[in-house]
Amino acid sequence: MKIIKFALTLFALLYLLPIAVSALLYQWKGIGAGWWDADRSSISNLPAPDRHQAAVVRVFAAPTVRWRGIVAVHSWVVMKPEGARGYTRYDYTAWGDPVRINGFEADGRWFGRTPDVVFAADGAAATALIPRMQAAIDAYAWRNRGDYRAWPGPNSNTFITAVLDAVPEVDVVLPPTAIGKDFPYDGRWLRRTGSGTGLRLTFGGYGGVTIGWVEGIEVNILGAVAGLDIRRPAVKLPGLGRLGLPAGDAA
Repeated sequence: MKIIKFALTLFALLYLLPIAVSALLYQWKGIGAGWWDADRSSISNLPAPDRHQAAVVRVFAAPTVRWRGIVAVHSWVVMKPEGARGYTRYDYTAWGDPVRINGFEADGRWFGRTPDVVFAADGAAATALIPRMQAAIDAYAWRNRGDYRAWPGPNSNTFITAVLDAVPEVDVVLPPTAIGKDFPYDGRWLRRTGSGTGLRLTFGGYGGVTIGWVEGIEVNILGAVAGLDIRRPAVKLPGLGRLGLPAGDAA
């Protein structure tokens, strides 16, 4: 009985309490904007493509629409090869064909929510990444209408995880609030982590454990992730995300 009581207490502290705090912050900030009238304008993160010849790669993540933003983010990738006069944004959504190209402003707010930059690369570093990221997008298996599932996946975070796994040298992972990132997009429940520095065991995205030098220690329960980053000390909590040192530097 003591073990059960300890496990329940730990679950409440690491999973239920952070989600409750996130819900209170959501209400306090008053960010329940409507779907159609929410701000989707640029945050002016990207350089003007007509004046910036160098290649660019960005991965963004922003709290998802309305109350779901309490626990989850939506992520997407933006690429511009060297000399290109515009950016190409890739999202994975529930509308129409899941892989959506340039459906939104490249660095736009996600229905009123300001995105964070998860990863950034410019110049030669971006040029080296773009072909493999593009190949991962083109080969992504879950690209047919009806494939998208908000929970446990495949969703936008599953899609971006597959893209990042194609470039393990970037040493970056999606935030713990990226519900769906642990869905086995390649059908493998046990595999090396995207960075190649550890192992990930996932039970169809409904639960699992990840241990890696880059990924840290993560325990997934029903999509909610709690854990520790030892390399860059931080606590990972459902709803609240990463609390500690930044996850990494841009390339």
